[in-house]
Amino acid sequence: MKWDGVPGILFTPICPHSLSFRPLILPEYVTLRIQVALNSRGPAWVSFDGKDRKQLSQGDALVCSMSTWPVPTACRGDSTNDFLHSIHEGLHWNLRKTQSGDGPRDS
Repeated sequence: MKWDGVPGILFTPICPHSLSFRPLILPEYVTLRIQVALNSRGPAWVSFDGKDRKQLSQGDALVCSMSTWPVPTACRGDSTNDFLHSIHEGLHWNLRKTQSGDGPRDS
């Protein structure tokens, strides 16, 4: 089996309330513990892969670590081109949609 990647954890805040929250790349041996403060004004919500969200109350914690069993993925070509192709197709990055009025003009 060919392994092209670097084992690690990519931690990406979604909808942060500050621009200072940036994605983090952490070594594979790190364990993250994210805890709702005991003096928090309200609960927090967590969602995994966009599925059902769960409520975390004051004092609750979420612990994340890298699995000892990697998830295999299938690539038609190489992983970089497959990833970029899926972004291009799924999100329509770098595509210009035809606008009404675009096209050949009669002189």
